[in-house]
Amino acid sequence: MHNLTKKELTILKSLDTPRKIQDFLETLKTNFEDETCFSPRTVLKRKKAHCMEAAMLAAAALRVNGKKPLVVDLTTTCDDEDHVIAVFRQHGCWGAISKSNHAVLRYRDPIYKTVRELVMSYFNEYYKDNGKKTLRSYSNPVDLSRFDRSGIEWMTDEDDVWDIPNYLAEVKHIPILNRKQISGLRKADSIEIEAGNIVKEKKRQIKQN
Repeated sequence: MHNLTKKELTILKSLDTPRKIQDFLETLKTNFEDETCFSPRTVLKRKKAHCMEAAMLAAAALRVNGKKPLVVDLTTTCDDEDHVIAVFRQHGCWGAISKSNHAVLRYRDPIYKTVRELVMSYFNEYYKDNGKKTLRSYSNPVDLSRFDRSGIEWMTDEDDVWDIPNYLAEVKHIPILNRKQISGLRKADSIEIEAGNIVKEKKRQIKQN
């Protein structure tokens, strides 16, 4: 199935609920490398991922269990980093599977009636160290099975699969704020910033000789 090995398929088949997928993502180390875009196959081998790589792995797990492999791109101001989540529907409501090294931009239970409502649940927790709130727009859910028609083996490619994030960068995004709303935003306060700075793993510093 989808050129997956028996071992890969067994792992992904075992992740048959969004909660199990999220729990599996929590076992992976954080990939602090900016210059990679591992396929789900490579993530399973290396056992590490950043948000884009984790979203694709989650989408692959959803797919092999009969769900659509959907991801949503969250975009920010130019001084912050975008975020990608895998999304799913249960009982008519949306939820999200998400890997983040921080304590907040993570899993969302399927309780949101619309994708916008789901996205907005991240808004007040998405800020810089100075308290500036930075989330600005989002894409509609992108079904990664669309890339099958282009011959892109996004689930199993041994090379980085930049076609996915490149497409997400170009697809239409829906603004969540107007100028007046932006100018009126209150910064996160000190205790929120302190909570937001909690991380699961600290990035190792490379010693310079």
